[in-house]
Amino acid sequence: MAHIFLSKKTAFLLFFLSIFNSFWAQRIQLSKDTTVSVITCGLGNESYSLFGHTAIRIKDNANFVDAVYNYGAFDFNTPNFVPKFAKGDLQYFAVVNRYTDFINQYTYENRSVDEQELQISLEFKQKLFDNLNSSLASGDSHYTYKFIDKNCTSMVVDIINKTLGASIITKKTDTELSYRSILYTYFDYHFYEKLGTSIIFGTKVDALGTKLFLPLELQKSLKLIQYKNQALAPKNQTILHFEESHPSSWWNNIYSYLIFLALLVILNKKGIHYFYFSLMGILGVFFLFLGFYSNHLELANNYNVLLFNPTLLVLCFFYGARNKAWIYKLSLFNLFTLLIYLVVLINKAHLFIVLPLVVTSAYFLIQLTLKNKKAIPIII
Repeated sequence: MAHIFLSKKTAFLLFFLSIFNSFWAQRIQLSKDTTVSVITCGLGNESYSLFGHTAIRIKDNANFVDAVYNYGAFDFNTPNFVPKFAKGDLQYFAVVNRYTDFINQYTYENRSVDEQELQISLEFKQKLFDNLNSSLASGDSHYTYKFIDKNCTSMVVDIINKTLGASIITKKTDTELSYRSILYTYFDYHFYEKLGTSIIFGTKVDALGTKLFLPLELQKSLKLIQYKNQALAPKNQTILHFEESHPSSWWNNIYSYLIFLALLVILNKKGIHYFYFSLMGILGVFFLFLGFYSNHLELANNYNVLLFNPTLLVLCFFYGARNKAWIYKLSLFNLFTLLIYLVVLINKAHLFIVLPLVVTSAYFLIQLTLKNKKAIPIII
């Protein structure tokens, strides 16, 4: 699901050229030697390339056509870009590139590229070619990006299935895993990105991952799909191969995370409690806000607010006011929500990555509970 960052001027130029090319391409009758392929691009180390990329290649030497249709472009200079992305209103669109330009870009990025030729008739190749160009010319290639439901991979699947007239391409692997479990492995060398996505996603990503939304998942499924009593894409050809390179960072790793939390526990002062509980509470408010504000359904119903509990901000208020009765009550309440959180989390992929935060919160809350317990009058 790699994305192409374009300036406003470049985006307009590419969109204009795509429309021009699509009108020109609609006049072409493909030859019998035409090949249609699904292109899968390997993972990168930038946030926008962590999941790879999917595109469609149409090649017809007789008509001097060798084009890659790519549904992963957007204009980085879109007004209110960040709010629109958070809201789920950011518009993506398709562009068409010359195959050589496309490959040169991935060569420059040291990212592998694989190709799977689709075994479909010339009639369907022509129909797919026409559908792709009509989509560009009509503006149907513009879509509102959704992390699972609408992205460069799902758009490729949709237009191929539309062309074939049935849901031929469906997910064949890892259907017993949740979306969260599938995504989790993509962040193995990006610790804080893994932590961030673990705590910002809600219940939707805990559903079974039955939709094709990742390039490598599509690549694996294509190998297993039968179409008209034959394999739809029996061969995988490697066009570019690079050994995976993993980033090395002195801070973006589990060690800095554990050391930071250990220092908070060791220092264990009132100011540390203020800092820790305020940060956790603010994040909880942020998660709740996103859940209601955003159209990204992946952010809704976020049970991680049981850990990042907004009531911690109220606890900080009474902590500053030295109101021992309310400190005790709110500490006890948050310990209870932590217990519920652990029950919810027991079979989730991100259990172990958030466990140090659970332990730190529990340690501080138990301290406050025991320290302020005597403020609660005993009624006989």
